[in-house]
Amino acid sequence: DREFRLIARPSFPNSSVRSYHQPRRPHPRTCVDEMGRRPARCYRYQHGKPYPKSRFCRGVPDPKIRIFDTGKKSFPCEDFPATVHMVCEEKQQITSEALEAARIATNKFMIQKAGREFFHLRVRPHPYHVLRINKTLSCAGADRLSTGMRGAYGKPYGTAARVDIGQVLLSIRTKEEKVTAAIEALRRAKFKFAGRQKIFVSKMMGFTKFTKDDYEKYKARGRLIHDGITMKWLSSRGPLHRLIGRGGG
Repeated sequence: DREFRLIARPSFPNSSVRSYHQPRRPHPRTCVDEMGRRPARCYRYQHGKPYPKSRFCRGVPDPKIRIFDTGKKSFPCEDFPATVHMVCEEKQQITSEALEAARIATNKFMIQKAGREFFHLRVRPHPYHVLRINKTLSCAGADRLSTGMRGAYGKPYGTAARVDIGQVLLSIRTKEEKVTAAIEALRRAKFKFAGRQKIFVSKMMGFTKFTKDDYEKYKARGRLIHDGITMKWLSSRGPLHRLIGRGGG
């Protein structure tokens, strides 16, 4: 009969006739997984409490930024006395993708203009806040499958850093003659962030907490000791041999 003839008809690869025993392939563009990532403007402002990664918040993707210090990060503060900061002027969230883009742009410009041996760049905020997304289907017949706003608590989607007004985002310590290049590098990095930022040339000695005048004064008195790339204040409290030596002279 007719049904038997349709099943028994041979199928050819280039034939437009489809027999009943050939499985129908699903269309490739059926779900939201084929779409791109959300823009950062969806997660720009802070809402609610911080949501860090923990044993209750699992399955968090790794942040895009993995390196926070680039350049000559082990040089002492005497080698790089000048410091330039980028300061945030808004209370917002900065994604790990934006931090990585700013780090790459700043590092590339400083290598070209100042030299690989003449700067230390540090990204100050860390993206600990977990962003969430409530994925929904966008294919045909999705209204039968999706639940709308029922159970709308989303799955981990990415990470961001929560920053405040007056918080330092990027810092560069370099030589005095390379300050102009550091200012231009941070100006270019501003385009990777939303909101407003300002660039300041610090009065401090490198990444220390002492101004250049106080640094020279305390160093002459012997009240400073090395603490990595910074200097630690040697107070007058404690045993006297720290200040005058074990011999007493």
